[in-house]
Amino acid sequence: MTVVLPARNAEATIDAALSSILGQTFREFVVLAIDDGSTDGTAARLQHFAREDARVTVVSTGGMGLVGALNLGLEKTRTPLLARMDADDVSLPRRFEKSVAALEPDWAGVGTGVEIVRADRPPSPNLQAYGRWLSSLTSPQLVFRDRFIESPLCHPSMLLRTDALRAAGGWRDGPFPEDWELWLRLLERGEQLSVVPEVLHQWTDHDRRLTRTDERYALERHLSLKADYLARLLRGRPITLWGATDTGRALSKALTALGLTIARFVELDARKVGQRIHGVPVVHPDALELEANAHVLSCVAAKGAREDIRAFLRARGLEELRDFTCVA
Repeated sequence: MTVVLPARNAEATIDAALSSILGQTFREFVVLAIDDGSTDGTAARLQHFAREDARVTVVSTGGMGLVGALNLGLEKTRTPLLARMDADDVSLPRRFEKSVAALEPDWAGVGTGVEIVRADRPPSPNLQAYGRWLSSLTSPQLVFRDRFIESPLCHPSMLLRTDALRAAGGWRDGPFPEDWELWLRLLERGEQLSVVPEVLHQWTDHDRRLTRTDERYALERHLSLKADYLARLLRGRPITLWGATDTGRALSKALTALGLTIARFVELDARKVGQRIHGVPVVHPDALELEANAHVLSCVAAKGAREDIRAFLRARGLEELRDFTCVA
């Protein structure tokens, strides 16, 4: 196993991150620590660990960016398995042991349950809920089912098969979150991904995280990424969007721009029923009539709404993924 750990200006956190990796109960791995153009003491700390533990190799770049550093790590990996780690996270001691044991021969990768933590205050309720949701996707079927709701895997908790990663082309740089795009691409190729049903990784949230500061992780980038993959999956089928929410309306515009036909919105809100949004009629669920090859996209994220919509559509004889997909 090769652990690919990119770091840039991580002097304050790299000791805890690397110590948590080197202290794993599973010992058969090497660490490829990539100092990606740090201007603080990160390089010195990495070199210290390399002197103390022969499993650690340090590679320095002039600053390739995260995707470039990850692909450099993939290029230099000589083992069948590649594990990810971030320079500001902490992995619990049995993460590798349990991930290796859980990885089925026909799976491309496995993540772990996660705890999202902050040093200065508790994480927001939304982030805590996201962590619980990530930790609940404990089968390839659940990851695949929910792949369009949010990024369904914690990137730095992942253990991946090197050959599957290379066959998919590694990480891609673009106007999108590189981890979610990779999961969607692997799943589109028919690969299976899952999650160890145990919290084995502490995922650190802070105000300097790329997900907060880089426009690639903005909500509109998430929506555009979903639309691209949904358009390839559903081209030629009339789409019903359940939920004339901000997400539903934005997804309608994105899918229409990609050539898909939006047949209707579905809404419980009596103020919206009977109106037209982007020229598309809004109907009540009780008046829902679907074309033979229609597909419903559920765009409602309110607490409990997703399960209610699933139950309603199943009662109408629709099958999830074949006839409807949850996307928010």
